[in-house]
This record gives sequence, structure tokens and C-alpha cells, in this order.
Amino acid sequence: MKQLMLGNEAVARGAYEAGVTVASAYPGTPSTEVTEYIAEYDEIYSEWAPNEKVALEMAVGSAVAGARTICTMKHVGLNVAADPLFTSSYTGINGGLVIVVADDPGLHSSQNEQDSRHYARAAKIPMLSPVDSAECRSMVKEGFRISEEFDTPVLVRLSTRISHSRSVVETGERKKVRVKEYEKDFQKYVMMPAMGRKRHVVVEERLDELRGFSSSTELNYIDWQNRNTGVVSSGIAYQYAREAFPEASFLKLGLVFPFPEALIKELAREVKKLYVVEELEPFFENQIKALGLEVIGKDRLPVTGELSPGLIRENMNQDEREIIESPQDDIPARPPVMCPGCPHRGAFYVLDQLDLTVTGDIGCYTLGALPPAEAMDTCLCMGGSVSMAHGVEQAAGPDLADKTIGVIGDSTFIHSGITGLIDIVYNQGTSTVMILDNSITGMTGHQENPATGYTIKGEPTSSVDLKKLAEAVGIKRVSVVDPFELEELRQIVSREVKADEASVIIAQRPCALLEEMEYSGIMKVDFDRCTYCRRCMEIGCPAIVDRGDRITINRALCVGCALCTEMCSFDALKKVGDSGE
Repeated sequence: MKQLMLGNEAVARGAYEAGVTVASAYPGTPSTEVTEYIAEYDEIYSEWAPNEKVALEMAVGSAVAGARTICTMKHVGLNVAADPLFTSSYTGINGGLVIVVADDPGLHSSQNEQDSRHYARAAKIPMLSPVDSAECRSMVKEGFRISEEFDTPVLVRLSTRISHSRSVVETGERKKVRVKEYEKDFQKYVMMPAMGRKRHVVVEERLDELRGFSSSTELNYIDWQNRNTGVVSSGIAYQYAREAFPEASFLKLGLVFPFPEALIKELAREVKKLYVVEELEPFFENQIKALGLEVIGKDRLPVTGELSPGLIRENMNQDEREIIESPQDDIPARPPVMCPGCPHRGAFYVLDQLDLTVTGDIGCYTLGALPPAEAMDTCLCMGGSVSMAHGVEQAAGPDLADKTIGVIGDSTFIHSGITGLIDIVYNQGTSTVMILDNSITGMTGHQENPATGYTIKGEPTSSVDLKKLAEAVGIKRVSVVDPFELEELRQIVSREVKADEASVIIAQRPCALLEEMEYSGIMKVDFDRCTYCRRCMEIGCPAIVDRGDRITINRALCVGCALCTEMCSFDALKKVGDSGE
């Protein structure tokens, strides 16, 4: 049956048809939907793990036990999972293991651009790269075959445009794959130095076999057309290059590592000019040049951002320099903002008013760095806020420490903030950490986490008590406060940042977009009372509109959270009924 599918949905379908038994992931755009779709298949056990390292460790355990297993994350998540990734290359697998990583060229929702192909080369693990949804399905299935044939984890690299574009997929039936019997073999699975040395030899032998496979597999092939021009490409860049070079011969790479040296040499012999089109790093280009071949690539294309057919044609095809106009050129920018009713808005208003140095983290609350609050000073990585606050304290002494606070979300705290808090306690730090507990993983689309009390399938489960957890690691000063109680929050923060021991503030209010979070009515301005002092604008609510001579409320955006009433000294903001009358 043919269906129109997102790339991420097609990955899930491929996992289902491949007979996968176990799926583990941590949500992160653009990879999140893969596991959400997998969770719809009752035949597959699926879970949200606390972080990507745990997800991959769990997946390796499942594969060693004999089950076909898939693990999914975004590119920066692969950094978190790098430790088990590299060693799983040594141990190999038993049941097939496919690791799906989604890169984000253009930084649509990430703190950096990263080319995950380098991980494949560094860990000496094969990597596949689909060009559309149909290949997302088929390459995941092929990934399991390669994994089991070569006794290795297999990486599948997506990108934002592959993950979030739709194309036609022809689905098939689920393959019944038995869980292989586990055989105890400490020489293979226990990576002590003596065993590791032997397994490294196995990895190198496997890599030699994979190099031969890369030039013979149908995943890599030359599409011969005009032999004046040859193009090497993969992934979404292949789709763009096809539009820019419609008559060229192409080496299409589905298996992007190891590199098919025999095929590239064959293409180079037959064409007059050789181009390589790839997003981000010159991964293919450097390998081609190392073979002594001349190639045109990053001397004409950028190593930053996304490519497009127009950009490729303009910069690379000197004989056809027509530029494709982007339909987005005249569209005004719409910067991201916290939603109306966002519980983080009150917290960042208070932090701004107290003029604190705020080490921030990854999540919706990162938007606290933007105007009007501009209340976040740093954002490094998941969990970095907690450890950076401790670092500021140790470097700058008590003066700055008394004006510094680390801010992190509930899901991110569980992901990688806990260890930073333990570090503060263990090393007798005095840092203050604020956990913004909005009862969900917000930025990636409302996924459950260990603090919400529900699994990925919506089943009730134990929930982490953040207050008890903080106390368990040694924090004696723990405060719980509603971030919309601005004066109470201001007093607590002022007190705790000056305390001579570590402290935690849990700012607790659910995300305004949760179904159970239903505010009543909307706000309205009483123009007889409003003095146009504009203090209400300081919280940055998109529902509050400055008309130039008066303040109004956008009724289509207002959710009736009433935070704005905390700002008005003239009682000019009133809540009216659900109808807005």
C-alpha cells in the first residue's frame, strides 16, 4: 500500500517491518516523531529514556540480548551517547542495532550545526543516508541486515528536511524476527583493556570488509547521463543537486561510510568535471582529494547552513547561472516567543528585575535570553546551566556568586542536570539552581518524562519527586513556588542566591498548552484606568499589544492566565468571561 509519510514516520515504519522488538530514545527536534510513531505499534516495546546515553546503553543491552533494536536521537544527543557508541563498535551486537541520528543544518532548533558523518568514521561504524521517505523506510530495514551481517551497530543519518518532509512510501508487512539466543562471551562483550585490544583488531578487519561492500552494494551506484559533469552527493543534498545538475552523471551514496573508493575512481575517469555537493562539512570532498582526484566542492559552497537548488546552481554550475528565487525572501521574520500563559514568563521577569547572572539551558525557557527580559546570560548544552553556575562561583568568588543562578527545566534536569547538582553539593558550593517545572518536555512537543508520571504510551508510572531528589543529593534548602506569584518568587530568589550553602528553587506551574491546564476567560483593558505606563509590556506576552497610544489585548492569543494583572498598579487589566464580553 502506498502512503504519504514524513521521513520520521517512514523510519518508524521501516523499524516495524524489520521486526524490531525494542525502541529507545530521548526526544529532540528533528528526530522526535520517529519514536512517537513507533509507540503506535503495540508489537514494539518503546520508551523515552532520561537521556541519549541511557537510551543507547539500553539499546545495546537489548541488541546483545538478541533483539532487533532501534535507538533515536538528534545530532547533539549523539554527543551525549558517544561513550557507548564508540565501545559498542568494539563489542558488536547480537540482534541488529540501528541508531538513527537527525542533523539540523541551518539550526532550526539546535544550539549548533554538526555533521554526524564524522562519528561514523571516528567510531568505524557504517552509516546510511536516505534521500526521501521511501528510502527512510528501506534503509532502516537494510540497516538491520547490515548490522547482523557485519556484527556492528549501524548509523542512519537524517536531516531536518528529510525528517520533516513528506513523500510516497510503499509499505510492506512486518517480518517475524525471533530474538536470538544470547551466548555468554566475556571476550567479546566485556571491554577491559586486554579484550579491547583484541576487539580493536576485529573492528579494523570489519572495516576492510565494509569498504569492499560499499563499492558493491546497490546502496551506492552511478547513474550515467552526460559525461561532461559528474556529481557526488547523498541525503537531501542529492535532491537539490539533481535539480541544479539535471543532465549530469551522479554517484548517489546511500552508504556514506565507508566511502566507495572504486566507484568514485570509476566516475572520475569518465567525466570532465567532478563536483561534490554535501551540506556542512567537506566529508566526501576530503576523502576524494585524498585519492589524488580533482573535485569542486567547498571552494564554491558554504560549510554553514542549508543548501538549496538555487544556491548550488548559482555557485557551482558556471554554464547555467539562473538563480531560483526563494519564496521566503519577502516574508517578514517571526522570531520565536514564549506562548501566552507560559509559566516561564514570570520567572524570567523576576530574574531580570533582580539583575542576576543567569546560566541557562536547553528548552522553551532559552527564549528568556530574548527581549524584553534578556535575562539569560549563557546557554551551552543540556544540563550545562547547573555546572556553569558552579563554575562561575568558583572563578569569580562570592560577589558574583551572590548574583548568579542556574536555570533548567524539569526534563533537562533529569537528562543531565542531576550530576551537576551533585557536583555542587560534593564540592561544598553555594550555587542556587532554579528548576522550571512545567510538568512536560515542552520544546520538542509535549513528550512525557520521568517527572510526569506517564510513559510514552500514556501508561501511568512512578514519577520523580524533584524536591525529594534534590534533598536526597544533599540540598538542605529547597523551595517550591508558583512562578506567577511574582513577589513571593522575588523574595525567595533574593534570599537563596545570598545563602552560604547550595539551594534549589522549584518554580512549579504546568505548561499552558497542556490539555488539563484550562484558564477561564480572557483579559481586557479598562481604558478609563489605563495610564499607558506600559509596565505590562515588560513580561513580553504576545497577547498584549502596544498600539502606540494605548494597550490592547489580542483576544485570539490571550489564554486568561492573568499574569499581566501582577504588573498593573492601576487595576486596568480585568478578566472577562469566556466569550470575551
